[in-house]
Amino acid sequence: MLPTFENAALEAGRKIIEIFRAGYHVSTKADETPVTLADHEAEKIILAHLSREYPDIPVIAEESVAAGHIPDIGEKPFFLVDPLDGTREFVDKRKEFTVNIAYIENGIPVAGIVYAPALGVAFAGESGSAEKLHVGQDFTVDRRETVTVRDEPEHRLALASRCHNSPATDSFLAKHDISECTNIGSSLKFCLLAEGKADVYPRFTRTMEWDTAAGDAVLRAAGGTTLTLDGLPLTYGKIGRKGEPDFVNPDFISWGSRKRALRRA
Repeated sequence: MLPTFENAALEAGRKIIEIFRAGYHVSTKADETPVTLADHEAEKIILAHLSREYPDIPVIAEESVAAGHIPDIGEKPFFLVDPLDGTREFVDKRKEFTVNIAYIENGIPVAGIVYAPALGVAFAGESGSAEKLHVGQDFTVDRRETVTVRDEPEHRLALASRCHNSPATDSFLAKHDISECTNIGSSLKFCLLAEGKADVYPRFTRTMEWDTAAGDAVLRAAGGTTLTLDGLPLTYGKIGRKGEPDFVNPDFISWGSRKRALRRA
């Protein structure tokens, strides 16, 4: 499945960079989040790849959902797609935006890819194996390397959202004696945990499943975990909950340490 994800993400990334360089109009969706031509064009490309290779697997994609196109997933496996995670970074001309594609089975993100086209890197993972892809200016992969989470060091590095930080995050860092925290946008936070460059990512503000699934898949494949505040693994396909919108995540904490993951799971 990852070869399809890779081809789709690289083609979508090429289109995103083309629009990034050419200029674009920024619109606001009903939830007051920004959206651009790059979001829509990248999603079209990804959906074309997935429908061609896996026509029977439903796709939950951010812009399609915003337009009211939500396929019935029931208890079936499905794809989660965020064609441009970090649209605010994209609009602000920062390079941390990503393309995200994940495959969900029984509520678990079992395969995923995160591609940061402006940075020339991608991360992919499935079946307990994760890798970092170095992507050239021609949007082809130059080099691959296996990545894994690191053992928890004495001085842990936390990651926080650049645009969605909160007082709860500050309280978490203080409670766990974490003095160093780096702010970064998009799903790259999961990937930094996966490649052993950071240790924990607490998230206490709203996220949608398509925001997190691909990065979470990579992190889990690299040996990490993502837990809700009750200590259970974050699940996907959350629909039909009384008083809760579909596909909204609860607060969660992603851990990059194998020991921490085993202890908390």
